[in-house]
Amino acid sequence: MFAAENGLKGDPRLQAISQAIRVVPHFPKPGIMFQDITTLLLDHKAFKDTVDIFVDRYRDMGISVVAGVEARGFMFGPSIALAIGAKFVPLRKPRKLPGEVISEAYVLEYGTDCLEMHVGAVQPGERALVIDDLVATGGTLSAAISLLERVGAEVIECACVIGLPEVKLNYFCFDVLPGQCYWKWTFGIRMMLFDKCISFRDNAGLMESHSISSWSHAK
Repeated sequence: MFAAENGLKGDPRLQAISQAIRVVPHFPKPGIMFQDITTLLLDHKAFKDTVDIFVDRYRDMGISVVAGVEARGFMFGPSIALAIGAKFVPLRKPRKLPGEVISEAYVLEYGTDCLEMHVGAVQPGERALVIDDLVATGGTLSAAISLLERVGAEVIECACVIGLPEVKLNYFCFDVLPGQCYWKWTFGIRMMLFDKCISFRDNAGLMESHSISSWSHAK
């Protein structure tokens, strides 16, 4: 569900955020329209507005952990964590964290990847928010949720700057900007490409048995 339908309809920040995200055709592979959020980071006002929208949503939810997915989740997560009074926990790719870790593997188009989190970074019963830049089919978010739930945390929502509104996941999505989507075939894989949207994720119907962790996905 788009934020424009949930109290932000007509908000002038939405168009500016959308315009600040650059689309780079055929990167990193032919046929892919890469959503480049580095241009959003160059625009102080659009960047601040993006963070503010997240903060407005989460400041009163009693969240104590903001978990950012490597790497672009690191660009938004710490600012949100500071603003809502939570700690920031990085979810990193293998062999990046120096201490004892727990790991969660997930499936990509051409293999698998993995997220790791420091043991002891999150305590049982803590209320957590997962941050990333983009959600496609949700495999990365599923792995992040699994890591947090394995240590006893309660994942309240996931929040992503860019979302694919036509992808059907087993959870409720709260999207700030509606995307203009179209299908593209690349290397025999049907991919959903779109303009820009801001998305949040609600905890309703939380991924039964985390079944989407094995889906083929881009992010």
